[in-house]
Amino acid sequence: MEKEQLKKIDKKLLRRLLKYAKPYVLNFVIAVAIIVVIVAFELYQPVLIGQAVDGFLSKYTNKAVVITEAEQSLHAAGIIKTGFIYLLTVIAVFLLQYSQARILARTGQNIIYNIRMEIYTHLSKLSLSFFTKNPIGRLVTRVTNDTEALNEMYTSVIVNIMKSIFVLFGVIITMISYNIRLSLLTFTVIPFIIVFTFTFKNISKKNHRKIRSRISAMNAFISEHVSGMKVVQIFAVEDATFKKFKNENEKLKKENMKQLFTFSIYNPTNYLMRIAATCILLWFGGKMVIEGSVSIGTIVIFQGYITKFFEPIQELAEQLNIIQSASAASERIFLLLNEEPEINDSENAIEIDNFKGSIEFKNVWFAYKEDEWILKDVSFKVNPGESAAFVGATGAGKTTIQNLICRYYDIQKGEILVDGINIKDIKVSSLRKNIGQMLQDVFLFSGDIKSNIRLKNESITDEEIIESSKYVNADSFISKYDDTYDHHVIENGAAFSAGQRQLISFARTLAFKPDILILDEATANIDTETEVLIQDALKKLMKDRTTLIVAHRLSTIQNSDKIIVMHKGRIREEGTHQELLAKKGIYYKLYKLQYEHA
Repeated sequence: MEKEQLKKIDKKLLRRLLKYAKPYVLNFVIAVAIIVVIVAFELYQPVLIGQAVDGFLSKYTNKAVVITEAEQSLHAAGIIKTGFIYLLTVIAVFLLQYSQARILARTGQNIIYNIRMEIYTHLSKLSLSFFTKNPIGRLVTRVTNDTEALNEMYTSVIVNIMKSIFVLFGVIITMISYNIRLSLLTFTVIPFIIVFTFTFKNISKKNHRKIRSRISAMNAFISEHVSGMKVVQIFAVEDATFKKFKNENEKLKKENMKQLFTFSIYNPTNYLMRIAATCILLWFGGKMVIEGSVSIGTIVIFQGYITKFFEPIQELAEQLNIIQSASAASERIFLLLNEEPEINDSENAIEIDNFKGSIEFKNVWFAYKEDEWILKDVSFKVNPGESAAFVGATGAGKTTIQNLICRYYDIQKGEILVDGINIKDIKVSSLRKNIGQMLQDVFLFSGDIKSNIRLKNESITDEEIIESSKYVNADSFISKYDDTYDHHVIENGAAFSAGQRQLISFARTLAFKPDILILDEATANIDTETEVLIQDALKKLMKDRTTLIVAHRLSTIQNSDKIIVMHKGRIREEGTHQELLAKKGIYYKLYKLQYEHA
């Protein structure tokens, strides 16, 4: 499937890449103009040397010509003048190349910055289902390695390819203008160069695709196993993991060696063609000099142009290598950018500042995979300010209900209403902004405690952060640090206990002032002492807020206004704690089972 997509992308690849350069077209025009001047100077340099040979030095090799001291002085002055002009062209080329490099470097960085921003923005819009299917390491590669692979293409390749073309055509035209016969003899190597270059291009392109794929696979492996290193060490499978990594590493090395081998053949062959062209020049040019049809200076000029001719060919090979790398990287990037979010705002979606808190499911059917129904004809209603708890065995559909309310997935049948409005008619950002969801597995970002509660929302003041933390009893441990809310948090809050992470999560949720609360096993990993603090905070949090609770421990939901018992995707029972116990159904059995083992 991916190969078919790559073929489709390949046709539009260049056009799509150039789209990013469009806002900076003036910069590229200036760079091209500089290139034209550079090429003119570089093509003039062999002419200067040839003229010096013909105009001055050749006379000294002719014994029949008597040169006076005045003529010697004049010739010496002429050589010095030619040398000075040559030096000026070298300096001019240096300064122009410096200016061009600065313009392109700045332009390239701006383009890559925009591409990175587009990729990250696009990633943030994709649905949760996308992230469950794609390894994180592979996605990180798209944002970092793959975008960086495009950098050199914009900063040097695009303009330098034009320079190489200008030089090639300039050399051909200039050589023909000097001597068409000698030029055609020298150009006999060109067909061999063309065939070999195109062969190299095709092989190199395939190699680069494989290399980028292997890099992505390795990054995905590293990301996954570094994140799960604790599990690796607990089960003492370091050796097996190492062997797997070694295997991935060897595959990447093998693909890189193929590319190096391709270049190791191309570069010497290119050099061989250059030597062949020089030999042709010396053999036939030497005869022409003897015949008197060309001058020594012309041979010198042709020798200079042969060097100039093969330099851009060598550069083109290197630029092709960069292009292949950029092409392979851009194909992967565009595959990612072509991914469409499954959850989108409808055309008439409305913005809602606040919810009253009414939640209703009407005959809802939902499946993550086609025909594998997780929820089957589920209907219930929770009134504003009520607390509703969902209980049942693992896989009954409890957590799925929470995810559907936040619209992380769209249902296949039925309706989900908030305040009587179908959630598909509410803007996703507006919906999620008003729902505070506290999960069992809390994720904390690297930074400090304050930034983890605020989460980039600068409208939340430091005072509100402290107030929220005190409200949920998180301040009890935060205030013990010397730097309190500025205390450093390492990745995923690994230095905190599970209870401390949950308390920070509670403070975070409260700081955003949600109208609806969702507690998904929020107290499952918390010790008894910490749970006492949280239960106290929850009573305050739930006051005047619609609250949906998923919990295995029935002791945490006995005071809920409504308990909904799920079984195999359907609602089997509904009522208060006492009402469900009196029915002596599924809830009664669950309750009895828990307390018998308590």
